[in-house]
Amino acid sequence: MQTLDEMLSLNLLTPAQHTEIAAWVAHARTPEAIMAMPAPLWRTLELASVLMNVDADLLQPPLLSA
Repeated sequence: MQTLDEMLSLNLLTPAQHTEIAAWVAHARTPEAIMAMPAPLWRTLELASVLMNVDADLLQPPLLSA
């Protein structure tokens, strides 16, 4: 939910989108249920994630300890 709140504060989500997505996630019991989010909400969440570069950590090479 922290990421959704940050998306809202950055104006990447409208208050209505934030409420709808947060409600969907809160009621979803499994990852599959989250993935079944209505397409318009899913696209909005995807776009906000890209704009925030949420996947940046996944793109970093692993750190090698000395």
